[in-house]
Amino acid sequence: MQREQLADFLRRRRAAIRPTEVGLSDSGIRRTVGLRREEVAMLAGMSVDYVVRLEQGRSSQPSTQLLVALARALRLSDDERDHLFHLAGHQPPPATGVARLARAGLLRVLDLLGDTPALVMSDLGEVLAQNRAALLFAGDQRGRTGDRRYLVYRWFTEPATRAAHPPEEHDQQARQLVADLRATAGRRSGDEEVTGLIERLMAASDEFRYRWAEHEVAVRRADRKTLLHPRMGWMRMDCETLMTPDQGQMLLVFTPADDETRERLALLMVVGVQEFADPAG
Repeated sequence: MQREQLADFLRRRRAAIRPTEVGLSDSGIRRTVGLRREEVAMLAGMSVDYVVRLEQGRSSQPSTQLLVALARALRLSDDERDHLFHLAGHQPPPATGVARLARAGLLRVLDLLGDTPALVMSDLGEVLAQNRAALLFAGDQRGRTGDRRYLVYRWFTEPATRAAHPPEEHDQQARQLVADLRATAGRRSGDEEVTGLIERLMAASDEFRYRWAEHEVAVRRADRKTLLHPRMGWMRMDCETLMTPDQGQMLLVFTPADDETRERLALLMVVGVQEFADPAG
């Protein structure tokens, strides 16, 4: 671990980011160039004291989980993230692990979208990042482990996941999830992460086996979703999907599909976070 270089790198990256780039207000008098330490701590989900010790070269070796959180908070590029790992004495995540870190450019877009719900998802349907509006709209979709990370797995193995969608949309949602997974399987032929997920779904769900045999293939582009919010009721949203060039990650942006949903979403943004339940499973 190269403590002094790590400390210098973190200080420089913190100073290079404007608050508005990470969705924070820059109003008022700011004596700090870039982000404050407490802002980095908040974004990374760690204590201010630990951020201070890291920047002063007095910390113990940070774990890979903490490095991932710092990379996300500081909006590091892929190369900068790998450099951070090297300075901390860790090997950068392998290819399968890197795919679970939302790209820095997509994180910046999330911050800029403000009150428009948006999230970054992997090609297997794991939510990698959400903006505040998406957290309010759909609950926190991050932090799951194992196969529960993937929406397609929860859809076919956990009935509660479907409860957030009206019954008349279940068939379309199931077909879309399977078709999207088949497209990913074709693009990542022989990938153990993908083949393993499919095998476990085949063993766990008769419905998945039936739909997989239909051989529908389609990458998600745009659709309309209806979600049941625990406070606001049913909300109809148009979902636009933007893919990265390698199709490894996608940005999903949700906009109201009718006036009633627009009013409910506006109210939701005013109400703010009040420990809403997770309406999407």
